[in-house]
Amino acid sequence: MNDNEASPVRLGTATPGGGFPAYGAAFAAAVNAVDPGLAVTPQHTKGSAENVPLLIAGALDIALVAGETAVAALGGPSPLTVVAAMYATPGLFVVRADAPWLSISDLRGQRIAWGARGSGFIVLARQMTAGLGLDMERDFAPVFLDHAGDGPAMVLDGSVAALWGGGAGWPGFTAIAAEGARFIAPDPGERARILAAEPGLRAMELPADSYAGQPAPIASVGTWSYVLARPDLPEALGHRLAAALHEAGPDLAARLPQGRETTLANTLAAAPSPETLHPGVRRYLREIGLGR
Repeated sequence: MNDNEASPVRLGTATPGGGFPAYGAAFAAAVNAVDPGLAVTPQHTKGSAENVPLLIAGALDIALVAGETAVAALGGPSPLTVVAAMYATPGLFVVRADAPWLSISDLRGQRIAWGARGSGFIVLARQMTAGLGLDMERDFAPVFLDHAGDGPAMVLDGSVAALWGGGAGWPGFTAIAAEGARFIAPDPGERARILAAEPGLRAMELPADSYAGQPAPIASVGTWSYVLARPDLPEALGHRLAAALHEAGPDLAARLPQGRETTLANTLAAAPSPETLHPGVRRYLREIGLGR
């Protein structure tokens, strides 16, 4: 593939109003500014759970996939590969600042907006609650959203007690924090229980000032999200994407706070193994002295 050859790239994101569409828009704009011939075009989907079969079917070229959904797909019968690690996603609840709930125990029995059904946040929520010996649908009153962007208004008008989500710069948390919010995460004992029960999760921290009124970091558990490629994405196209993304890094970080975590060093560290990286990405890493 010639480096100047036009090669439109279809990028699957998630439902409107969530973090994946915001990231996808920033990713496309930054990469296209470096290499216009790639013409990365974001497409709304139902989220991680739909993005995997769409990639396998060849209906998308690359897509955003969260946590364990991504890890399972990397080892599946039609294995996908990693183009980039997006950002770490520590899981958290957000409530209104004047809400009475202070802990996960307090939230038991309450109406919780867990997210859109196809979202990777649902998988993370199931792992988090299971690690505590709870069931997200039985021990809470679950609300599953048609669109991720519906959640903030439900918290603010009191129709749900909390919204589950995660990571820095997530639109749902940003909207609630602008009106006054408090975050609830597993306490140290709960984190230890979750990590012991769910080895696929990692200890993570939400940096201070990720949201309005959040002056201190918040410890939690979570996963990385990834940009994954369809099984037959050409080696040359993966190499071209890696090169463009590397050059576009500062622009992506300026467009979206969590974009600063999308680096080739993080991609190499966060990938489940070097073999799960796309061959073109592995070649580019070797060229810049990061891979073998």
